[in-house]
Amino acid sequence: MELAVYNIKGEDTGKKVTLNDEVFALAEPNEHAVYLDVKQYLANQRQGTSKSKERSEISGSTKKLGRQKGGGGARHGDIKSPVMVGGGRIFGPKPRNYGFKLNKKVKALARRSALTFKAQNNQIVVVEDLNFEAPKTKEFVNFAKNLKLDGQKVVLVLENQNKNVFLSARNIEQASVYTASELNTYRVLNNKTLVLTESSVAVLNQF
Repeated sequence: MELAVYNIKGEDTGKKVTLNDEVFALAEPNEHAVYLDVKQYLANQRQGTSKSKERSEISGSTKKLGRQKGGGGARHGDIKSPVMVGGGRIFGPKPRNYGFKLNKKVKALARRSALTFKAQNNQIVVVEDLNFEAPKTKEFVNFAKNLKLDGQKVVLVLENQNKNVFLSARNIEQASVYTASELNTYRVLNNKTLVLTESSVAVLNQF
């Protein structure tokens, strides 16, 4: 698959880049692998720190509130009973790790499948390697406008870290910047358009 390369002004440079068909044009992209990889990524974002106190952790007297029989009502234990106001909670949440294991081959298949879906929907744009002289949000906004991507959720993929580009996009809610090695299935799909620099394509072709 070949795509045109645009410059920072949104003009077609006349150059072409070749996307590896084994990454961007799978014959049978695997939706279930994509689902599992996204599920794992989101699970790993959960802190898992929710905690409620059980009966044994509540501060209070252990004295029996009333006699066992003859009181004319229900039988109660101490004030920490879960049926009492301020008592412990039954089967409440405890700190836990929501993460789960996923094989490397499944994750690799999911990334390739996600990139295939983006390519099939014409949601990939390739630009020349770019750099800003200084961190300026306006520079990135103009860059997006030139590519007619303003107002869209965009992910820009670089080959290596670029501080000026990263800082220029940081204050834009709809824009994210990652290096090719940081790109995962969730980040590929969680946008409207995937903008790749020329040099990052070479890295992604090895996925």
